[in-house]
Amino acid sequence: MQPKIHATTVVGIRHNGHVSLGADGQATMGNTVAKSNVRKIRVLMGGKVLAGFAGSTADAFTLIERFEEKLNAYGGNLKRAAIELAKDWRTDRYLRKLEAMLIVASKEDLLIVSGTGDVLEPDHDIAAIGSGSMFAQSAAVALKKHAPSLSAEEMVRESLHIAADVCIYTNHNLVVETL
Repeated sequence: MQPKIHATTVVGIRHNGHVSLGADGQATMGNTVAKSNVRKIRVLMGGKVLAGFAGSTADAFTLIERFEEKLNAYGGNLKRAAIELAKDWRTDRYLRKLEAMLIVASKEDLLIVSGTGDVLEPDHDIAAIGSGSMFAQSAAVALKKHAPSLSAEEMVRESLHIAADVCIYTNHNLVVETL
């Protein structure tokens, strides 16, 4: 069986009226770095919505496409689109096999969407997924609490750099988008 390409860290932070979503660029196949500059953050709805993924890349692209369809179908309503995607993901025989997670965000909402039907609105306006997620989330919580003068983008960047320093599946090649 061929090892799947995976491993990443994605973190999103809403702070002071802005939302930033960032990810490292590493894709790992087994215990080897397959690519170091994968772009895991997408800007959707003409710059009104951000989406980031962790997990199997092909699966994630499929899910982001489906999410964008749901956004269009529900007039850009992020929560409704996320809930409808989660329902489909859980019940559709094809989608149920997809192995990925998403963070979706607008200036108003920050959500984690999983294939088990979960749509989570995380505490502290901080969302993290992927292999280095707990490192990035811990750093983000500390930054938000002790360095509130930083922007959402600065917090995302620093959280990802801290995660990259301690997680072997996360690198310093970052992509960060801000609304």
